[in-house]
Amino acid sequence: MNKVKLLPSLLIFAEVAKQASFTQAAVKLKMSKSAISQQISRLEDSLGHQLMTRNTRGLALTEMGKKLLKRCELLQDQVDLALVELSNAEQEVKGSFSVTFPHAIQADIAIPAITQLCQEYPGLEPRIIVSDEKMDLVKDKLDVAIYAGELKDSNYRALPIGTMTEIWCASANYIQKNGPVNSVQGLAQQRWIATHWQKNKQKLKDSQGAETIVNLNSFSQVNTLPCAIELAKQDLGIVLLPDISASPSLLDQSLIRILPDLHGARWPFYFMHAFQAEKPQYVTRFYQLISHYFSKAQL
Repeated sequence: MNKVKLLPSLLIFAEVAKQASFTQAAVKLKMSKSAISQQISRLEDSLGHQLMTRNTRGLALTEMGKKLLKRCELLQDQVDLALVELSNAEQEVKGSFSVTFPHAIQADIAIPAITQLCQEYPGLEPRIIVSDEKMDLVKDKLDVAIYAGELKDSNYRALPIGTMTEIWCASANYIQKNGPVNSVQGLAQQRWIATHWQKNKQKLKDSQGAETIVNLNSFSQVNTLPCAIELAKQDLGIVLLPDISASPSLLDQSLIRILPDLHGARWPFYFMHAFQAEKPQYVTRFYQLISHYFSKAQL
């Protein structure tokens, strides 16, 4: 397989998936619909997988198509960035880059994004503050702050990243010792490892959106999510975690999800900066990377 020849097809596939239409993608790319269709067919033949299906509502991605799309979106970002960098080749980026973000996105989102950013901009010197407390961009001399939760009105620029959902988790050993949790009422009988910002009165929703209020008593209280996760892995209790934080532990089965039809609060994440004019290209790139890894980390 000549992988280089597949690059145009990958970018065309990403546009078709984005538009959910061969016709709209053809208009956007200024190509004929038949040429678009041929590129997709060639890509599917080369990969040996069907990437999309047609139905009464339009196009739908297969599971393989969804996986490929995440990679193609990053590829498109790289192409766009390369073209911008060529037009600004004389401007070498150097100096400090200060950023803060919460513990929930440290390992699987922020650090991979910063690592990739530094590879693309080797002159950057990252200054990182990991904190669940909101910091001020100007007062704390930050270039970027990533916030979880609704934002107050301000003069800062806020770009949406995504939404995380709180889910209940515990270790398999804890469940084996204490019995399965089959109801909301059963939660109140468990040893709850709470973070300092979680309240005893929790509002839960089921898959249909129906709300239930449950009063809990915390067995232990911690000030960071990593600490709560590690205590849960040691079979000390149940935890209410953001899905993006729980994902690695669920994948390696050090934690399992309990009451999967219920979830806690949903929190939006925002990418904040204080640049009033056009923001630097490396800041734009960092936003692209954070958004990509955030999407990849979700369950």
